[in-house]
Amino acid sequence: MAAAVAISSTVKYGIIGVGMMGREHLINLHHLRTEGVAVVAIADPHVPSQDLALQLAQSFNWPLKVFSGHRELLDSGLCDVLVVSSPNMTHYEILMDIINHPKPHHVLVEKPLCTTVAHCKEVVNAARKRQDILVQVGLEYRYMPPVAKLIEIVKGGNLGQVKMVAIREHRFPFLVKVNNWNRFNVNSGGTLVEKCCHFFDLMRLFAGANPVRVMASGAIDVNHKDEIYDGKVPDIIDNAYVIVEFDNGSRGMLDLCMFAEGSKNEQEISVVGHIGKGNACVFPFSLIKITSMLQGEAFVPESIVRFGTREKGRDGVHTLKAEDDRIKYDGLHHGSSYLEHLNFLSAVRAKGGQAPAVGLQDGLISVAIGVAAQFSIEKGRFVPIAEVMD
Repeated sequence: MAAAVAISSTVKYGIIGVGMMGREHLINLHHLRTEGVAVVAIADPHVPSQDLALQLAQSFNWPLKVFSGHRELLDSGLCDVLVVSSPNMTHYEILMDIINHPKPHHVLVEKPLCTTVAHCKEVVNAARKRQDILVQVGLEYRYMPPVAKLIEIVKGGNLGQVKMVAIREHRFPFLVKVNNWNRFNVNSGGTLVEKCCHFFDLMRLFAGANPVRVMASGAIDVNHKDEIYDGKVPDIIDNAYVIVEFDNGSRGMLDLCMFAEGSKNEQEISVVGHIGKGNACVFPFSLIKITSMLQGEAFVPESIVRFGTREKGRDGVHTLKAEDDRIKYDGLHHGSSYLEHLNFLSAVRAKGGQAPAVGLQDGLISVAIGVAAQFSIEKGRFVPIAEVMD
């Protein structure tokens, strides 16, 4: 039971890694200030990122203690909850330090949990020994209102037994990050881990089952081929097809293209059961705001979800409005990051009475599917999940 973190009336947050996503978390937490939260400290070795976070905090009238490393922040004793939004390859070390620290801290860690299955498993095993802390993984796509509505429709049995889940992401290339860390598999875990763990998590949710084996085909065909960093050319793939087979007989498919800026919808999700179908689509990402559309159809900007049955056909398709009045800030992810924080705060305040909505096992499996897909591309064969889990 996670009850040992002494929580005062104000829950004090620290953010480890204040690049683009770290600052997005800072803004979301500011919009939660009426819920009794405050960001009191940040840790990041990159001074320009520190400065940008300080500017934001000053505009919120939040004084911040700034540290260059996460260990100094941990030892300060200032925080109840930590948000880990540092580069992927740093997650393992930071999480192990947090979990092993004498003072308990609850943790929200950005996806992916870690870049390798082995590191994910070590974190999971270490956290099991610390019943006084909560760890939630930032797979926040679950919270986008149209996606959440589509999940509700599926779990309500409206589509029958799920047989197929298809997710298409046609988008722009990866953004530039500090020191270009996201250009290399060794840092990010690979494209299918770094970005696509979100989609593998959703597949597993919709299927209501665990993955058995994965087959993928992908390559570096267009992006980053003319870039060189410290004498090295980026090795992250920019397109792939991934098939995931689940233990209940259902299948998932990911269609990824990262040189498709001309797409109207950035993401499209289809869930087909034995009696009906639902879809979801997302409009292109913006650095100011993501606008999205789900077809189940679910349309995020309009907050519309659609679903229908085989028996009633096209004329019987239902259209529903999908909204969540709790959202006070849409941000980069259609309000899902806000809801993620709201739900995690509820678990923190429950003092052991509520488990994190997205646990470490969810994070582990989403990474395992991505790792299996990357390995399948390399080896040209199906890869059993057990092979990467072992």
